[in-house]
Amino acid sequence: MESSTILTADVLDIIFEGRNKDYGAYQLRRTYSKRLLVSVAVMLAVILLLSIGFVFAGGKKEKLTTVILPPDIELKKIQEERAAEPPPPPPPPKMPEPPKLEMAKFTPPKIVRDEEVKEDEKPPEMSKLEDTKIGTMNQEGLQDDGIVAPPVDDGDRGVVVAPKKEEEDWNKTFTKVEIPSEYPGGPAAWQRFLNRNLHFSQEAMDNMVQGTVVVKFIVDTEGNVSDVEAISGPEEHRPEAIRVIRKSGKWTPAIQNGRQVKSYKQQPITFRFEPEG
Repeated sequence: MESSTILTADVLDIIFEGRNKDYGAYQLRRTYSKRLLVSVAVMLAVILLLSIGFVFAGGKKEKLTTVILPPDIELKKIQEERAAEPPPPPPPPKMPEPPKLEMAKFTPPKIVRDEEVKEDEKPPEMSKLEDTKIGTMNQEGLQDDGIVAPPVDDGDRGVVVAPKKEEEDWNKTFTKVEIPSEYPGGPAAWQRFLNRNLHFSQEAMDNMVQGTVVVKFIVDTEGNVSDVEAISGPEEHRPEAIRVIRKSGKWTPAIQNGRQVKSYKQQPITFRFEPEG
């Protein structure tokens, strides 16, 4: 561009001098002011239309909505109707008092001189005792004709006798005890004794008879064994079981109420063939 025309030329013409003005960038910049004015005008027109619409819309009368309020409801407290309680049962009728019988106080016999006997301690005559009960106090009443008289309260003069405790017979043979008798040393010692002394009879070995024999016997207070008998188990092993018990020596006696007592003992002995190898 010549220097004489630079002062009067447009800025866009100076920028795009020697360039392709048909390219979209030149046209966009050339028409930018026009497009800006059109956009602002359209925006103002839309705002104006919206304002007018709001004015006319606000001018319309709003419809009145009638709200019907229900009347206030007062809640009443409903009292539960309780079933009428049945009247209490009448008190049981009083039992009539049993008739009092004529009673004479029993006076234990005591040998004293006649002049030392007091009047109230003299025993009643035998003729008066025929229709009179013997008791702990003197009482007037009906004569005894078979009526069973109730017990008479004699105040503090009566003696309450405690029931007699039956004495335990410590010489009897007990069947149930607190601590039963056992072989000295316990089960382990008993098993060692059996391993050393228990043998199989030839008949049992030939027939391969196995089983448990229960032997019943008595262990006295000294630990001695007596009355040995086999009560169950294979017949082939019973004699051997009895022999072993008799050979076992003294046992520890049973304990009952802290005392050594004579008691029955049932001891099982098992006969079993151990597999070879």
